[in-house]
Amino acid sequence: MGKKDKKKGKGAEKTALKTEKKTLNKIKKELAAKGEDDIEMLIAQSQEKEPKVKVTVEEPCAQPSPRSGFSMCPHPDKDELVMFGGEYYNGSKTTMFSDLYFYNLKKAQWTIVQCPEKPPPRSSHQAIVLSQQGGQMWVFGGEFASPTRSSFYHYKDLWVYHFSEKKWEQIKAPGGPSARSGHRMVASRKQIIVFGGFHESLQDYKYFSDVYAFNLESYTWSKIEAVGKAPSPRSGCLLAPLTDGRILLYGGYCREKVKKDVDKGIAHTDMYYLQLDERTSPPKWKWVQAKPTGIPPSARSGFYGAVTPNDVLYAFGGVQDDHPDEERLTSVFRNELYSLDLARGRWMPVTIHGGKKLATEGRKRRKGREEEVDEEVAEVMEKAGISEGNEVKTYEDSIFTVKIGPSTSSKRPSSDVATVSDNSATEIFVPLARMSASLVVKSGILYMYGGQVEEEHRNLILSDFYSLDVHKLDEWRTIVPYSTSNLEWLGSDESGSDDSDDDDGSSDEDEDDSEEDDDDEMEA
Repeated sequence: MGKKDKKKGKGAEKTALKTEKKTLNKIKKELAAKGEDDIEMLIAQSQEKEPKVKVTVEEPCAQPSPRSGFSMCPHPDKDELVMFGGEYYNGSKTTMFSDLYFYNLKKAQWTIVQCPEKPPPRSSHQAIVLSQQGGQMWVFGGEFASPTRSSFYHYKDLWVYHFSEKKWEQIKAPGGPSARSGHRMVASRKQIIVFGGFHESLQDYKYFSDVYAFNLESYTWSKIEAVGKAPSPRSGCLLAPLTDGRILLYGGYCREKVKKDVDKGIAHTDMYYLQLDERTSPPKWKWVQAKPTGIPPSARSGFYGAVTPNDVLYAFGGVQDDHPDEERLTSVFRNELYSLDLARGRWMPVTIHGGKKLATEGRKRRKGREEEVDEEVAEVMEKAGISEGNEVKTYEDSIFTVKIGPSTSSKRPSSDVATVSDNSATEIFVPLARMSASLVVKSGILYMYGGQVEEEHRNLILSDFYSLDVHKLDEWRTIVPYSTSNLEWLGSDESGSDDSDDDDGSSDEDEDDSEEDDDDEMEA
């Protein structure tokens, strides 16, 4: 019996491998039919379509087209923001970008920079800026998606843009991280530190929790083997450097297999410090788990942040996923702003108080409404025949509560007949709820650009643009207002019908694609 059972086990394993091989071959044939069997060829074709220049060309331009998965950094020495790469998916086709933009904060003007050599198109990469050697922007990793999002290519290349020379340079140093996207990267102690991310292939996906360091003086990679309990594999976490040399890690996202063809997304809420143990010789890196204090945000993904020079991180938005069962997924998008004291690991929700301008507008609004209420009260009193000595009667609208009746004061002016109280605070503008918004701090101002939101089964890529003074926290100022006029969606609508001209996909498949796109953004 034992021998037969053993043979049966081997047979089952063989059958599973055969089935997997058949499935893989089927996928490859489908990709070949779409012209997407060779992803590297698609990348080369995409690069060929880019404008060819012999010298670097800078031109004023309109705002970049809507995109997600791009990087935005503060220029290290100028009042500018720098945007690179990204992608745009309209429900039917994905377009990848490799363009480089500069936004002048004083002139409110965009400039596009075309270089003779530059990184291939990508999204979900990481970029950091440094002031050394005339200013540099370092870019690592990311992914390229085929037009139908049927296949992906993950990068492991390292590039640097030299601001003073206005040129890109690829750094070919061995021993770096494997190909990935959705990782996180910071600069600390003359090193670039890379953590986590994920890699997806036709057959499977994998999340990482490894740590690598790139030495900015020797231009060499090394793997950090930190002691202590390490964070579990994940992508899309918050990774922030402290002025004392420690690095804080919070949250992140990963997928786990529940059963065959069924995955479950997990939004982490744990916190760690990666730090050098100076007591050892030579000093060794170690992980130290910490408990978040204060009022932490609820578990969410697509939660991006920006760090100020005084070790405070600001993070906005994110998305919470509710899984009532294995088949259904409900996404709740957030528009809260949180601050995190990096040294103490303390979270607090940020209250925007409105400032003098909004307070003045609120007073004018109340005064105007009070005058309207006086007229309404007089009319109500006349119709109701109310006089002094009658019982108090209360009338409410959405803004005020009006009480009509006798005053408790012995000396009552005529205006005391109606007592008016404000039932709502002055309206303070807050940007639309979203996930994966890009946040940057420059000269004490927090800038937020773009992001993504789901609306009636449509994944809308945003390109609105705001600023907030982190010292005053008085109001969000709009640089580019929210608009969907420059967006298109050719995928499924809420009813499941397909707005595109393609007839080769069912509504169920389109909904699955939509859910996968959400996962990609959370991981990024």
